[in-house]
Amino acid sequence: MRLRFNRLPIRWRLAATSAGLTFVILAIFAVVSGAFTAERLRSDFDNDLRARADDLKDRIRIKRETFGRVILEQDDLVQIIVQVAASGDGAVRVIDIEGDVVAPSAGAPDLGPPRQGVREVGPYRVASEPLYAGSLVPVAYLQYAKASRSVGTTIDRVRIFLALGVLAGTALALLAGLAVARRAMAPVGRLTRAAKHVTQTRNPTLTLPKPPSEDEVADLARTLEEMLHALDQAQNETETALRRQREFVADASHELRTPLTSVLANLELLEAAVEGEDRELAASALRSSRRMRTLVADLLLLARADTGRRVGHESVDLVQVLQEACVELTPLAADHELLISARSNGEHAGGVTVEGSGDELYRLVRNLLENAVVHTPAGTHIEAVLHADAHSATIDVLDDGPGVPRELRKRVFERFVRGEGDGGGPPGTGLGLAIVEAVAERHRGWVEVGDAPGGGARFSVHLPVAWSPEAERAPAEPAREPAA
Repeated sequence: MRLRFNRLPIRWRLAATSAGLTFVILAIFAVVSGAFTAERLRSDFDNDLRARADDLKDRIRIKRETFGRVILEQDDLVQIIVQVAASGDGAVRVIDIEGDVVAPSAGAPDLGPPRQGVREVGPYRVASEPLYAGSLVPVAYLQYAKASRSVGTTIDRVRIFLALGVLAGTALALLAGLAVARRAMAPVGRLTRAAKHVTQTRNPTLTLPKPPSEDEVADLARTLEEMLHALDQAQNETETALRRQREFVADASHELRTPLTSVLANLELLEAAVEGEDRELAASALRSSRRMRTLVADLLLLARADTGRRVGHESVDLVQVLQEACVELTPLAADHELLISARSNGEHAGGVTVEGSGDELYRLVRNLLENAVVHTPAGTHIEAVLHADAHSATIDVLDDGPGVPRELRKRVFERFVRGEGDGGGPPGTGLGLAIVEAVAERHRGWVEVGDAPGGGARFSVHLPVAWSPEAERAPAEPAREPAA
């Protein structure tokens, strides 16, 4: 129950708390005032009963007492009984000290033995007054009875009125609490809407609305505004540092390409000119230089992607890209089986073209295939499948190897994240899949990793396509070419 209450909006909790306190206060007041009113009504009823009985007693005269029996003035008694019966105001009777009823009114109930004062007998309140005959000892008693249901009805009405008052007061307290809480929370609501607007626009320089009063909400607004400005300043400083870092990486990678090309050419000439142990040293240096050239090219491509440079706008045939990547990767995948296939759905068939950079898309496909070769054992089947329709193309690279662990899938496209290689090839730089993701995003696509249908890993790249008339006239037969 408390958990549900805490989930309510603050204005409802404030209003409910106010209404609850009001209910408790009004309920206590209603109980106390109801008890006091009931006691006062009963007291007034008894006082009226005694006054009426005393009035009737004064009108009765005792004529004489003979042999212990009370003789009343019949005219007075008859007049009293007739008056009481006509008014329907109660019942009256006279009882001597022996307990015999001397004169009852018509339909008078049994009111029990006379006792001075007021007492309750069944549904009646009975007042008994003594009658004297010239002595200090009473010779008879007058009993005047009146039904107590009238005072009970009045008390019930008072209780109902008090209960309705408690409910009405609680409802009014709830409504008033809602109104006050809504007014008090209005500045917080404006702050919330402004914060959501900042989240949507990513503009921390916006000015937050501040209430005219200098209260806690105003302090909160100023604090949030100062925090946003501090975050904006920190973001600008971070972006400046990252921009400088990207520019440095791009410039360094670009400047390293020319000397690396010269080093590679000289090492290739040196390898051909020397023999024996010197040849092995030259070959080792050549392999390291080639890896360095690949790393520099990867860093340069990622730097271009980070700087947001626009990708080229040439038409690239994805089927041809797949074929070229498989052919070039054949020496590295001599102990693997590589297959490529292109499948088109819908009214379009044949070649699948996209707008972009052919070199970058080639790097994308090659990195996916090389990743599959490096991280799978010998004998693994690797297949590159191209699915296409009128709007999009999907490149799937599947293998029946060990697959990608689930705990690594969220990080596999991050930079410098390396998995365990089983293919026996040289270790990677940890940038291959990061380049795949960067190239896909530069071509308005995306990449994902999952499980292959028969086990193993499945990397899927989704790209928007640009169909050409030549592609529409191409044959619909799927292309399938083994690479090894």
